[in-house]
Amino acid sequence: MPEEQMSSANRPTSLDGRTYHVETKRGEVSNRIITVGDPQRAHAISQHLDMILMTKQSHRGFLTITGMYKHLPVSIVAIGMGSPMMDFFVRETRMVVDGPLAIIRFGSCGSIINGAQTGDIIIGDGAFGITRNYAYFGDASEKDAYVLWPNVDADAVLTEGVVSEMVKGVGAQRVFRGLIGNADSFYGSQGRPGADFYDANEGLLDRVHKEFPQAAALEMESHMLFHLGRVSTGRTGDEPQSVRAACALMVFADREGNSFISPETSRQMTKVASLALLDALVKDMPTQAGLHPVEGSVWQNNL
Repeated sequence: MPEEQMSSANRPTSLDGRTYHVETKRGEVSNRIITVGDPQRAHAISQHLDMILMTKQSHRGFLTITGMYKHLPVSIVAIGMGSPMMDFFVRETRMVVDGPLAIIRFGSCGSIINGAQTGDIIIGDGAFGITRNYAYFGDASEKDAYVLWPNVDADAVLTEGVVSEMVKGVGAQRVFRGLIGNADSFYGSQGRPGADFYDANEGLLDRVHKEFPQAAALEMESHMLFHLGRVSTGRTGDEPQSVRAACALMVFADREGNSFISPETSRQMTKVASLALLDALVKDMPTQAGLHPVEGSVWQNNL
């Protein structure tokens, strides 16, 4: 439940400027961000920081950790799962940070590409959407049970930086590239079979491969992230894009081999891969020039 009075129905913020869902305010979030779903992964990544300056847990489940890495401010934000949570995070972060944002999603995925095994890293060159067509379930005139939405490209420069650092960190043999299918659910819209519900998804993965031959993985957040990056051009769409985004996904579920990652592999690869992503971020934005003002920020005494 809200603990403070919000100032607006359309852009709810508290009297001191905290956003309603993420609960951060100006000077608490860096322009360099790694976003994850799992808060435990956020805490694991934060162990690489030179120092932690702020930790904020919101009443809606968002965890924000801001600290210093190689003398530059970096934030790690855990958002939970799904496109709506990504939408909350990106929009509310944009509200409280001046200057361009570089956001890298580090999440988990199911691999649908030959050769990618549990623990490997799949880097998205773009992402397409997969949503359930609710009208199909009750309307015989509907052709398809699922809607596939066009690909949205990741930021090319940030993505190449992620690839370079990830190859150095985990080895080229463990890094794959391709398009990411962003589903609106874990089960039905990712083609997982089940006996309890009528999902009509038996041929979904075949259709995905047919329409997107470069499809490499399935998850639930990257399409929204890349879409928001594409449209971060102001209310009338004529301003420079202010959000650049990339994603690196660890294979938790090998859909081809029907295997799931072990806890130990997950811990080991998180440690190495997250270090590569931090390096990619600070190399992409090597100074504070043109970024959020230092004065009044949680990092003002550490630059």
